[in-house]
Amino acid sequence: MQNTQRIKARLQAEKERLTQTCEKIKLHGLGERQGDVIGELSLYDNHPADVGSETFERGKDIGLWDNAQRLLAQVDHALEKLEAGTYGLCERCNAKIDPDRLEALPWATLCHHCQEGEEARDRNGTERPIEEEVLAQPFGRTFLDNADYTGFDGEDTWQAVARYGTASGPQDVGGADSYNGAYIDSGERRGAVQDVEEVVIKDIAEPFGQVKPHPKKKSRRS
Repeated sequence: MQNTQRIKARLQAEKERLTQTCEKIKLHGLGERQGDVIGELSLYDNHPADVGSETFERGKDIGLWDNAQRLLAQVDHALEKLEAGTYGLCERCNAKIDPDRLEALPWATLCHHCQEGEEARDRNGTERPIEEEVLAQPFGRTFLDNADYTGFDGEDTWQAVARYGTASGPQDVGGADSYNGAYIDSGERRGAVQDVEEVVIKDIAEPFGQVKPHPKKKSRRS
């Protein structure tokens, strides 16, 4: 009973601290327009560098506000679990959360093992929106990689066009390490199905596609 009261007191103290943090962030400018804070009637005629410091501070305040709101929601959720009698149980596997973990992070809702799995999925990007289960891929009827079709399909058409450049960058396409490969399946083999089909004649092909004549052949001069 005493342990429960101690945990509840810690959570309530953390909630009070986060609430005060949010109020201070709003009090010191986040609740006002940026132009009003720096005393400018309009920012249209200013170069971005002229208000670079102010823009950075506004972005930092927004980040601190968002972080405080997230933690506040987690603390409130932990208080609800405490009232419901489910505090200390992992929401994923229903196992007991290590007391040392709860001592360090009283609002934890996942055990150490499940939390590691959650963070690994976030890093690898395996968590996809549930809407993708019912939404078809754009031009999916012509993307026939999963069908028994070896002709030139819609995906090949898109790749042929995308090689000339798109608005996407390496940050938009998973696995792309340059702008030249920032399109779907850019690493696919072209003109061959197996590695042996890409073997070239050594006395004809050069690394950069230049044709080198056979040493025994003499060039004709006009």
